[in-house]
Parts: sequence; C-alpha cells; structure tokens
Amino acid sequence: MGEALTSGTDLWAWRNRALQDAQAAGIDAEEVDWLLTAVADVDRLALRLGTVQRRAQVALWFSLAELDRRWHQRITERIPVQYLVGETRWRDLSLTVSPAVLIPRPETELIIDLAMAAVVSSPRGDQLAGGIWVDMGTGSGAIAIALAQTFPLARILAVDLSPNALAIAQANTKRMDLGDRITFYQGAWFEPLEPYRGQISALVSNPPYIPSALLPTLQPEVVNHEPAAALDGGDDGLAALRMLATQAPDYLVPGGLWLVEMMAGQGEAVKELLVAQGCYRDIEIHLDLAGRDRFVQATYAPA
Repeated sequence: MGEALTSGTDLWAWRNRALQDAQAAGIDAEEVDWLLTAVADVDRLALRLGTVQRRAQVALWFSLAELDRRWHQRITERIPVQYLVGETRWRDLSLTVSPAVLIPRPETELIIDLAMAAVVSSPRGDQLAGGIWVDMGTGSGAIAIALAQTFPLARILAVDLSPNALAIAQANTKRMDLGDRITFYQGAWFEPLEPYRGQISALVSNPPYIPSALLPTLQPEVVNHEPAAALDGGDDGLAALRMLATQAPDYLVPGGLWLVEMMAGQGEAVKELLVAQGCYRDIEIHLDLAGRDRFVQATYAPA
C-alpha cells in the first residue's frame, strides 16, 4: 500500500461509476468492492456505509487512473478481476495468480476439509498425515500449500506440466514460507514421479474435467482468459480423471488416499472408473456446498 494517494471523495465517486458500469455490463456489483479492498486501504464496511468518502486521503497500490484502466479491461475484455489485481483469496491464503494458472474456486476449498476428515477416520491416519502427498496439477499451488499447512509432518509434491504455472506456485510457496515443505516437479502427471512408485500416501487433484465441447459455452472470463489446459477434460471430460484412476495404483501405498474434484454430474462415472480398477475400496462421492456431486474419494487397497 501507499504507492498512490487519492481523496476519499474521489474514490467514492469512482466506486459509484464502477457500480453503474458493472450493472450495465451484467457483472456482479460485489466485484467493485472486492477490487477496492484488494488495491486500496479500505474495508468493506467503510464502503458499505460510505464513510470512506470522509477520508482526506486513501492509499492505493496504483493511481486512480490505472485503477480505472484496469476496470475498463474488466468491463470490455471480461478479464477476471483476480488477474487484474494479480491475487486472490482462497481459504485463509492470499495467492498470486496470473493467466498462467486457474483461479482457485471457493468450492475447491472443501477438498482440504475432506482430506482432513479422511486422515481422522483412517486406521492409518498417523502414517497418512506424515507421509508423501501429491497435488497433481498444482496450478497456483493452492492445494499444495493448504495441505502443507494442514499436515505439518507430511512431505508435499506439487506437479504441473506448465513451467509458468510452477513459477507462480513456487512464488506463492515462498510467500507462505513453506519452501522446505513442498517439492515441485515439472512434467505430465505421474511422469516426473517415477522415484516415488509405491511410496505416495495421498493423491489430491483438481484436474481438468470439462468436456471439450462445453468449453465454448463457458463464461468469457473463463474460456477467453483462464488456461485451456486446466479446463479441457477431453471428449467426455474424464480423460485426466481416467488417467489418475488407472495410474495412481502404481504410486500409492496400501491404504493410500485418492481424492479428486470433478464436474457436477460426473460422480457416478468417476466411481465406475475406480470400481473397474478393482483395487479401490470405500469409494465415496461428496457434495459441494450447493449440494452437487463435486468430489470422489477412495482408498487404495491392492488384492
């Protein structure tokens, strides 16, 4: 903060104009205040009550003109506001994001709670909690960082095909002072993890799962700006999920956790993939906060 200063009156006037822009463009008005709290020394209450306009000066990351330029990009180009700011909130984390990585979604936060519950309920809970965990397709590093915080005795491996995504994830890890807890690997899925065959305690992943034909129907913020490789799940949306189901047995320890996010409506199909392998038990479909099937969990149990 403190790179630029503006008056509370001018900031308030800018907010009112931005709210009108948002309404005209069909953008959630909440984004205006999200943006302001991210780049200016203000909080939501001051914005809601209007008390900010009584302040003589307000510190911003950049000038009001630059703020206006970025908001214009939001309106005209539909660039996600998180990319315009360069960061987003996820669980209790503040994460750097760019178009190189998928913006972490609130619904994905539940995957960490499910991992915690799986460890608590497992007869091998202590071994799981202190074992090797993999965040497959780490993107911004959100899941890997949250796992490292949740399981302080675990070793976390974070894999991504994109070197640009890994650079973002590594920067986020450094910000959280977790550089000694998370090891990064660049490559396609399990390929860089050959040394860990039969040693992984838990696989956690939010892979691409949207059927290719549905991509053009997504919001322009998503299809035009977020990385296609993090979205496109192939013809049926199950390409990455199928690979994770079939290859994970080569890497998991007996009793290891398999936990993934998927698109609503894919639960039974993913469960069938696991059943077909014949080496998973306790297969469960979990719902998100909206009541949609969103996660599948299983335990690796070789014959």
